[in-house]
Amino acid sequence: MTSASPPPTSSPPSGTSSRRTPLLVAGAGLIALLAGVALIGRGGSEERPAEADPTAAPQAQAKQGPAKKTGTPGPAVPLAPGEEAKAPRFTDTICWQEMERFNEGVTIHNFRDWAAPLMNSRDGLVRDFLKERLTELIGKNPANALEVIEWSRDAQGKSFGVYLTAVRDSEAVQQPQVAAKLLDMGQDTTLPSERRAGLLSALDTQKRLAPAALDKLTTLANDPVSVDAGWAAARTIARVMKREFKENASIGPYMDKLLTIGAASPDEQVRYLGQMMPMHAAPLLTPAETERFAQILVGEGSEDGRDAAAHNLSLSQDKTRVLELFSKTFETEQSLCVKWALFRFSARTAGKRALPVMANMAAMDPRFQPVYQDFEKIYASGTLDFVRLYNSLPNQDPFNCLDRHE
Repeated sequence: MTSASPPPTSSPPSGTSSRRTPLLVAGAGLIALLAGVALIGRGGSEERPAEADPTAAPQAQAKQGPAKKTGTPGPAVPLAPGEEAKAPRFTDTICWQEMERFNEGVTIHNFRDWAAPLMNSRDGLVRDFLKERLTELIGKNPANALEVIEWSRDAQGKSFGVYLTAVRDSEAVQQPQVAAKLLDMGQDTTLPSERRAGLLSALDTQKRLAPAALDKLTTLANDPVSVDAGWAAARTIARVMKREFKENASIGPYMDKLLTIGAASPDEQVRYLGQMMPMHAAPLLTPAETERFAQILVGEGSEDGRDAAAHNLSLSQDKTRVLELFSKTFETEQSLCVKWALFRFSARTAGKRALPVMANMAAMDPRFQPVYQDFEKIYASGTLDFVRLYNSLPNQDPFNCLDRHE
């Protein structure tokens, strides 16, 4: 969906706290999931190309009767040296009192066995708890993270999402050997593409991506047979870029790779991701970036891609160049919705100085006369900020262009 300004995206929450709270009242604290874990949780089946919303965990079933109790483990018994604890008989109908026993006795070494029967619980809060607890168990230890990544190789059902989300949220994921393992498995063509997508998505909490990693992710995104894995690779680049942009770091290398994907990927949805994702950082475009988006605007076959290019070009440092490009492109553009993008983003590019260009567009296509008059009146009232101006329009979607994305 094209909006007046780059759509907001949620930022990832901080790392899991080590505090222990009674789990009978901990439901509210267990439903926080990171934006984008849907791809991990569903092994790459997230709807494309829209940016993912945070997965909302189901509400606790407060109106239902208490869950059936089954084999409750008794008090812990001291183990002899070298002896391993047997997994308590937890089931998918376990009650929260038993989860307290799980919480206090589970370790990284027995987690897989103990948690296995809980993965299919009908209560989503149970899996949320498992993700948080496993994240704590991984901690800063890269060996723990590497072990959990190996579990994901043949994980069944919902356990795949639990394992990868826990790694993604952990502090250990920032360690070079952990990031390298995720990237290497994400490139492993013997694994299903959707599983590779989950592994690559677990990299999107990285503080930065090294040049070699950027190159590998770009190659994946441009690979015609990568499918979901290629899409996840492009989105990972974009999400790390957004984080770096907030830290005032240089994002030139990320923009370069996204523009390469936006121009070269044979998959239209992956290509659109490269064209669209810079909107979420909204950087001022350099002259070189302006020219690359200009090529997308006039050469991209997808209407959505041309729309995204117009959006990004409105933040170019070369306002004169962009206004000239928009005016010329408007003459030959066949899509009404792309024309609407060129029209309104002319105002975003140069403000009130764009009115002559917009008037010329309205003269070429009379359908734009009424909306041009709206822009003219709002500017005359003293409103100059584009966001305020756009929000003041009587109809922000006069050509029904936003509905086509839903």
